[in-house]
Amino acid sequence: MESSRVDRWLWAVRITKTRPDAAAACRGGHVRVNNRPAKPATTVCPGDVVSAHIGDRSRIVEVLRVIQKRVGAPDAVTCYLDRTPPPPPSAAMPVAARDRGAGRPTKRERRVLDKWRAQQG
Repeated sequence: MESSRVDRWLWAVRITKTRPDAAAACRGGHVRVNNRPAKPATTVCPGDVVSAHIGDRSRIVEVLRVIQKRVGAPDAVTCYLDRTPPPPPSAAMPVAARDRGAGRPTKRERRVLDKWRAQQG
């Protein structure tokens, strides 16, 4: 059966930018293979589920094909099935905008702004 090191595979399918980044993520406990902590030398085979927390993103991917060398992005996408859940919808708070050059708010405008902010928070 074909297998590869997890740090090499993460780099080859372009989940991490460099192989040392992938190895550091493994050593830091940010990579799991089949819900088990993975060292850089942990092998991955087709069918394994790899979850990685790289930077500020968490990715959950299923290995479809094992590759040893880094390939182009269109080819790399065919090597895994992305099972990452969609991010929760952000509750973006509207920002009170003032016209440029309008100066400081008047006392009345400030009271309206304070009232609006109290309703939002």
